Amino acid sequence: MGFCEETRWKRRGGSDRNGGTYMPQMQLPVFAAGVTHITRELAFMKEDGRVTYFNGSMPVFVHDEQDIRTFRMIVSQFCVNGNAKQSEIARAFGITLINVKRAVKLYREQGPKGFYAPRETRGAVVLTPPILKEAQQKLDGGLSVGEIAEALDIKQNTLAKAVRAGRLREPTKKKLRQSASR
Repeated sequence: MGFCEETRWKRRGGSDRNGGTYMPQMQLPVFAAGVTHITRELAFMKEDGRVTYFNGSMPVFVHDEQDIRTFRMIVSQFCVNGNAKQSEIARAFGITLINVKRAVKLYREQGPKGFYAPRETRGAVVLTPPILKEAQQKLDGGLSVGEIAEALDIKQNTLAKAVRAGRLREPTKKKLRQSASR
């Protein structure tokens, strides 16, 4: 230990192994300007379409501002690892506590991959391939969605969703006029 370091240690109180006195230095969390605090040690900053998370002055994670899956994954990880409470996450980002709880549950059950897995759906229970084919023929014949739903004994909303999802296509007005003139 050099003279300057020894003098500095002695002036602060405490003692070192040589009988000198010192005070251990604490690392204070120092954040960049413009960050939003999540906890005393954890903060985030939005800049140029990216969100950067900081532990003190050190960036620990970055993702696109529009990437909701990654946002849910990282804030869940902060909660599960004990870096932040669920209520602190909800408060800092202005989201509901139930959404944070759901994300944390998903993280605990499936880990990070759970946020990127394709959603599981039931599949077409009512609109089987033969029903879709028949409904499409009726649409091409000029019937309305309501008339087809009644004829096939299925809900009109089910057919409307199939049209919006692109599983059924409504014919253009030109095609309808051509089929009516035949």
